[in-house]
Amino acid sequence: MSVEEIIGFATGALCVWLAVRQNVWTFPIGIVNNVVYAVLFTSTGLYAGAALQVVYLGLGALGWFWWLRGGAGGGNLGVRSTPRLAWVGALVAVCALTLTLVWVLSTWTDSSAPVLDSVTTSLSLVAQLMLGRKWIGNWVVWIIADVVYVGLYLSMGLYLTAVLYTGFIAMCVVGIRDWRRELRARAQAQAQADSTPDDGREAVAPVWPSVGTTP
Repeated sequence: MSVEEIIGFATGALCVWLAVRQNVWTFPIGIVNNVVYAVLFTSTGLYAGAALQVVYLGLGALGWFWWLRGGAGGGNLGVRSTPRLAWVGALVAVCALTLTLVWVLSTWTDSSAPVLDSVTTSLSLVAQLMLGRKWIGNWVVWIIADVVYVGLYLSMGLYLTAVLYTGFIAMCVVGIRDWRRELRARAQAQAQADSTPDDGREAVAPVWPSVGTTP
């Protein structure tokens, strides 16, 4: 168990917990996590996973901006349902990226697990992009990726990291629950606002005479 794995465990757990809580600090903490895991994965021959951390840096910066300025009027971005076309695009992207990465890793590197490394990398890229857009579906993609990650890391002897990703699965389930709850609450509030009659006039409070004055 290396120092990098321990630091990656701590920052990774904190990063996902902050994402579940919709705390924008998930992005700077995630950037630290990316640097640590880039070093760790390079040393263990998981080259696609290492390259993924570099891409994460860019996606993390983009997601940071979206969460702060991607909402209506340049405000904070709110939780949203995943568009149907986004699911189609996600499936196509995962398949295309996986095939490309398997070929690259099998041809140009001595990757210890080219197929699993490619699948998890592709799923994670799509999930991270969906997280940046605050689409609830990101948690579903993360769960699929994390299940595969656990098996991969166990086979590589990265037991602490495997435990971390098992915890990630539980956090993703909580994320789905909490984000759906917020989306429903916002929809209900909007429905109530829409159903409130508005004749365009502001309510005027009655003016009562003060004590001691002559009516």
